[in-house]
Amino acid sequence: MAALLEVDHLSIYFRDQAVVRDLSFSVGQGEVLGLVGESGSGKSLTSLSILRLLDAAARVEGSIRFEGTDLLTLKPEQMRHYRGCKIAMIFQEPMTALNPVMPVGRQIAEAIETHQPKLGRKQVREAVLEAMAAVAIAEPEQRSRDYPHQFSGGQRQRLLIAMALVNRPLLLIADEPTTALDVTVQAQILLLLKALQQRNGLGMLFISHDLAVVAQIADRVAVMRQGVLLETGTRDQVFLHPGHAYTKSLLGAVPTLSTNREQPLATLAAAADGGAGSLVEQVPGHWVRCSPSV
Repeated sequence: MAALLEVDHLSIYFRDQAVVRDLSFSVGQGEVLGLVGESGSGKSLTSLSILRLLDAAARVEGSIRFEGTDLLTLKPEQMRHYRGCKIAMIFQEPMTALNPVMPVGRQIAEAIETHQPKLGRKQVREAVLEAMAAVAIAEPEQRSRDYPHQFSGGQRQRLLIAMALVNRPLLLIADEPTTALDVTVQAQILLLLKALQQRNGLGMLFISHDLAVVAQIADRVAVMRQGVLLETGTRDQVFLHPGHAYTKSLLGAVPTLSTNREQPLATLAAAADGGAGSLVEQVPGHWVRCSPSV
């Protein structure tokens, strides 16, 4: 599978303090990579660095190649050609990511007009309604004139997905897209994302701290802690045969139907060894950073 996105030896510093260290991974065309880890592990910073949305206080080293082009070498005006057009992002919080004083149809239209300025008003309108229908917003003609507060949390998340996909990007970055939703709506959004990803042949970087969510959507999984990649492999390799102590403790901390309720859940492995050792390929495609096992 050809690599659409290649992140190579990425490090992110704030005041010479490394918050992401020597991170490497790739996302293939039509593939979903799940990036998992606890809060503060550097997942969202990594996603923002891909789109070059970090502020000037951050120093980014390494390379981020998209279709062979290193995004870190591009001028700001060149980067705009990629951001929102070839690479789109769904941000964490649907309640605040939409402009509360602008109809949702106008917000989606702005995303189209920014990257396709030659389209006429009628064509833009048709694209807006098509995008809303694609994410199962009923009566898009009428609802396009409504404001964000008139939609439920799940509907707002659908609108953000519509806005992200309306320009037919090649890569979608989904940063905790279901965190603020209840379990039923969460399942609907995951099914929708997977269906749209498969229909459009999208590469997707799916970021979450929820292992159960990642297990439903990812083809491959990468596990981070304190800015370091600890393990990566196929979904089955990581979830069924975890190699790193931290991955094992993450999985052991999640209750299942077979969990013995008389025993306490696992606690997270100590972080002291998080950056120690090098990545070793245990079996083809399954890499684990050297550390003591639990």
